Amino acid sequence: MLDEIGSKDNVPAYIKKIKEGKGRLMGFGHRVYKNYDPRPRSSSGRRPGLRGHGRNTKLEIALELERIALEDDYFVQRKLYPNVDFYSGIMYQAMGFKPEMFTVLFAIPRTIGWLAQWQEMLNDPSRRSRVHARCGSATKRGSSPRSRSGSRS
Repeated sequence: MLDEIGSKDNVPAYIKKIKEGKGRLMGFGHRVYKNYDPRPRSSSGRRPGLRGHGRNTKLEIALELERIALEDDYFVQRKLYPNVDFYSGIMYQAMGFKPEMFTVLFAIPRTIGWLAQWQEMLNDPSRRSRVHARCGSATKRGSSPRSRSGSRS
């Protein structure tokens, strides 16, 4: 997305396109943090290491996108604030990772939380998660023995 925008000067035109429904603003919004996600504050351009030793065009674009999103009623009403992955991609690219690796890199730190939840469920049966959705059809269907359904035994 930041490559598509190209420069800080192109951000207003990109925002207009998003508001017209002609694209998505990646890295904004979170299913838990319905207001500003506090995690990006520590990873955004306020960290000297992210700025590097020179001008970082992607960081400039990202900071401008964040500034507009925090002020524009369109984004505020929809509660679209930058999430932690918004700046993580810039950091990973600054470290030399290609964008194709971002999905894997975003998942690596999450595995700690997934493993912790799994361990909690194993250790305390009362903490086991339950599926909240009801799956199935509206009508009851009969089943056929394997020999009649065409499956091999």
